[in-house]
Amino acid sequence: MEKTIKDKILLFDALVKKVEELKKEGKTVVQSHGIYDIIHPGIIKHLNEARKQGDVLIVTVVKDEDVRRGPGRPIFAEELRAENVASLDQVDYTCLVDDEISFECVKKIKPDIFAKGQAYKERDRKIHERIFEEEKELYFGKSSIYETSGFSFSSSHLINNFLQIYPEETKYFLREFLKRYTFQEIFERLNSFKDLKVLIIGDGIIDEYCYCESMSRSAKTPIVVNKYLTHEVFAGAAFIIANHIAGLCNEVQLVTLLGREDSREAFILDSLKPNIRTKFFYRDDGPTIVKRRYINQYNNQKLFEVNYINDTYINKNCESEIIGHLKSVLPQYDIVLVSDFGHGFITKNIIDSIEESSKTFAVNTQTNAANAGYNLITKYKNPNFVCLDEAEARLAVQEKFADIEDVAKKIMDTVRAEYLIITMGKKGSVGIDNRGIVCRTPIFSTKVIDTVGAGDAFFAFTAPCFAKGMPLDFVSFIGNAVGALAVQIVGNKKPVEKHELLEFVHSILK
Repeated sequence: MEKTIKDKILLFDALVKKVEELKKEGKTVVQSHGIYDIIHPGIIKHLNEARKQGDVLIVTVVKDEDVRRGPGRPIFAEELRAENVASLDQVDYTCLVDDEISFECVKKIKPDIFAKGQAYKERDRKIHERIFEEEKELYFGKSSIYETSGFSFSSSHLINNFLQIYPEETKYFLREFLKRYTFQEIFERLNSFKDLKVLIIGDGIIDEYCYCESMSRSAKTPIVVNKYLTHEVFAGAAFIIANHIAGLCNEVQLVTLLGREDSREAFILDSLKPNIRTKFFYRDDGPTIVKRRYINQYNNQKLFEVNYINDTYINKNCESEIIGHLKSVLPQYDIVLVSDFGHGFITKNIIDSIEESSKTFAVNTQTNAANAGYNLITKYKNPNFVCLDEAEARLAVQEKFADIEDVAKKIMDTVRAEYLIITMGKKGSVGIDNRGIVCRTPIFSTKVIDTVGAGDAFFAFTAPCFAKGMPLDFVSFIGNAVGALAVQIVGNKKPVEKHELLEFVHSILK
């Protein structure tokens, strides 16, 4: 009896079991894996050839939340993409899969043959070098890899050129950028970060997301009552910055402040990547900072927020311990990143120590509900690299309506940085160097899930670019590309990985 489309779409555990049964029957199972957003001639040729390599062809389709390919992707929702694949005669079974760890599903499914398309040979060799070379055995076990031949088509190329994802201004910018930098150059520059020694100093924050659904207006008070559903907890601020950088650089140290009581230290350590060395200091008069956000699960809108925090400055004994440690380690690092949320950790004396002993240091001073108007970049002198959002920049020079380039120049005159980049949300970013050269870069994101943490990701990737002496236009481009990926992640659920950035850049430069 011929299988229907519904019969061919399985849940992941059911697919794993089905593959086990088929292999016991002596069948050769072939797996293909991808987004399958547009079924074009290249995909049909790939599947035709893959089908010939065995008795059964299964196709795993990446879920929407893990698609980091480019603007507006995926075009079609995951259920439709799975149905499109299942409707093809070549395909015996399909399944929606998580892809937070690339190709992890191949390791679990254990096909006899994993089929890769020709269009991905070169890209995979660059972008997924770690997966396809160093850890191929871990991911594929006894599966053999078959590279299909035939014509090479790119969904990203078709989408970028025929579906008008970007306005003409952005497309023009990308064409001009591609004249100055090839993908190979971008790949090599990002790989050059491995040997950088990075120290991160900053406020660590635990982000709690409590998901609710609205019930009704209270009978006695003018408020909407919400029903608690579930929650997630993430390591944010300096913690997520360290995780971003640890995917780029081999040697990373994090210096931060925890509360002695309810420190959350075990959770924090478990959340950090293994190549991050930590130096924690503790305050006795407050907790590790927790920012608890209540969110409507249906539309992802934030309802309200509660902060568990003591934002007064640390006492002199704690300050003295921190300064002693910093003076001993600062000269050892190629670049120091200061993530200053204005929550009582980074005092004037600590800033003085950073300025005196760092080879190169980058600063981001955050404006938030706890410090609005008080935590300004102007308290730093001669930072090498500064990254701010538009509100933070305007507050620093008390200019609410001035042209943003004038705001940038005024900050440069005050703090004497080498590079300054101001992020401006939908308006992209503007950068300026100490020669007065201004660089504007458009926004690359078309889908925004959550802006929390996007500035931290921008800062984490652009500071190493600066440390390696890369031009301002390149630094700004990388920052905006990272920002486009970061706004697709809920809060600080995960860092932006280098291979995701390369995937995205490869796609938008098609």
